Amino acid sequence: MPMMRINDNLELHYEEMGAGRPIVFVHGVWMSGRYFHKQLPALGQNYHAIALDLRGHGQSTHCEDGHTMAVYAEDLRAFLKAKGLTDVVLAGWSMGCMVIWDYFKQFGDENVAAAIFVDQSPSDFKWPDWELGIFDLPTLVHLMSEVQTGREKVYRDFIPMLFKTAPAAADIEWMVAENMRIPASIASAVLFEQTMQDYRADLAQVSVPTLVIAGGMADKMLPTESVKYVHENIPGSRFSLYEESNHCPFLEESERFNREVDAFVQAL
Repeated sequence: MPMMRINDNLELHYEEMGAGRPIVFVHGVWMSGRYFHKQLPALGQNYHAIALDLRGHGQSTHCEDGHTMAVYAEDLRAFLKAKGLTDVVLAGWSMGCMVIWDYFKQFGDENVAAAIFVDQSPSDFKWPDWELGIFDLPTLVHLMSEVQTGREKVYRDFIPMLFKTAPAAADIEWMVAENMRIPASIASAVLFEQTMQDYRADLAQVSVPTLVIAGGMADKMLPTESVKYVHENIPGSRFSLYEESNHCPFLEESERFNREVDAFVQAL
């Protein structure tokens, strides 16, 4: 089980395959690096593909503190340094995009050659001037309470909502098991933290070649327009729409996703 010690209180779990330019995948809220199990073998043929578990998630240390996007970004930077990784492609999915946006906000393009953002809006909250959020305050508070009192049911209800077609029963079981690794106290805290972020003013700080990928299924959980906003506000970025996907194009259309990432990185 590969672990990287970041400090006296934190070890980050990761999986890796291959050699060459590093591609580091950063997962979403409550998830883990295991969600990129279709990327590591495919992209590991030509690159150093790495899937990281953020603090509190997966098999990383379940420390009680530090569950903010800013600290997750600091952990990511510490991980890159500890592994000696340079010219990295950072690939974020869902909340993982926010972690990378915070990395650029704090550290610029240090050690980063390119970025990939998969199906995330700059804010999940419905601010007065942002109608594309998915949570208002009563809905968020209710979900936080549900996580505290019955998070397994929350995950079993939530996971099928991420896909155009519900995963097979065996896949739902391992996804629920991964999500259940995160303690309830951390799960509700990080849900609130990531929901209340607003990166609209920070997107322009992404200064490297960028690929933005959105699921294009009608009536999807996260409005496609909110992901297009990311593309429109990162200068020079490319946009790719996956019409057969909801929130997980890398799992729902994995062969296309892996080919597109390979072509994007090859062109750097």
